[in-house]
Amino acid sequence: MSRPTTDPGSGSATRAGRVGPILTVTVNPALDLSTSTEQVVSGHKLRCGPSRLDPGGGGVNVARVVRRLGGSALALHTAGGAAGEAYRRLLEAERVPTVVVPIRGETRENVTVDETSTGRQFRFVLQGPELATEEWQSCLEAVTETVPAGGFVVASGSLPPGVPEDFYARIARTAREHGARCVVDASGPALAAALAEGVFLVKPSRRELEAHVGATLDSEARQVEAAAALVADGSAEHVALTLGEAGAVLASRSGVERLAVPPVRVVSTVGAGDSFLGAFVLRLSQGRSPAAALRAAVAAGSATAMTPATELCHRADVERLEHELLETAGR
Repeated sequence: MSRPTTDPGSGSATRAGRVGPILTVTVNPALDLSTSTEQVVSGHKLRCGPSRLDPGGGGVNVARVVRRLGGSALALHTAGGAAGEAYRRLLEAERVPTVVVPIRGETRENVTVDETSTGRQFRFVLQGPELATEEWQSCLEAVTETVPAGGFVVASGSLPPGVPEDFYARIARTAREHGARCVVDASGPALAAALAEGVFLVKPSRRELEAHVGATLDSEARQVEAAAALVADGSAEHVALTLGEAGAVLASRSGVERLAVPPVRVVSTVGAGDSFLGAFVLRLSQGRSPAAALRAAVAAGSATAMTPATELCHRADVERLEHELLETAGR
């Protein structure tokens, strides 16, 4: 089994503590292919428009957004096969510092197709390669070697076959042992295991939180109650509940804050949740308050929704929307 390799990207030092206070972990990255066609129908060749490739996956997208907003994050991810090599080149082009854990399987690909005649979007999310025990254990070892003491470890995205359900819980334990704060964006059993271990911040969507609590959260009161309950029982110090066009809720021991999204023209929501999380963690790492981090997060998620297909937010849009949200809050 090959050892993890480090690409310092923009020339930064290879240790996470020197690159920046944020380490992201992505064990199931994906090459995101996006294109468009007039109409999606079965049994016919569908002639498509221009296509683009992006290096996707929860933690990697978080690191990409952090860099776009002027920060620095070390992105730890797996890579295998020709797709994995293409993935590495795309991240290198964006000058994102990385630690790569080689795997025998082929890095997966996801496909997003916009139907131009209706505005509908079709997203095909592939499962990913099965990781051998020594491969996911190498990921955990790499986390231990690069965890930024006093910083943040962001564990985000799906777990591929072969990886145990408590993988993110193990990362949370490692982060705590090294004095770092663990942030988790996951769903299902992986989310439940991480919450049972206890984390600094968790970012579920409404659907993910509903699945976790086993109840429909169809009112603001129920959403706030469910988020606050995770704080009260010690599962998470902060719960950032994303609600799409309805905004977001932030629960902590200081109370609950709700923030509406700014008015923007939504083009594609792919990557909006990752952008939300990237901006939130970046602002916290800069010493900003949770309320300020929430404004930046909502601004980044909204700015990403303004971009086509799998494109992420642009700094100018995020800062403009962040300012608008601050002005609105002051009225």
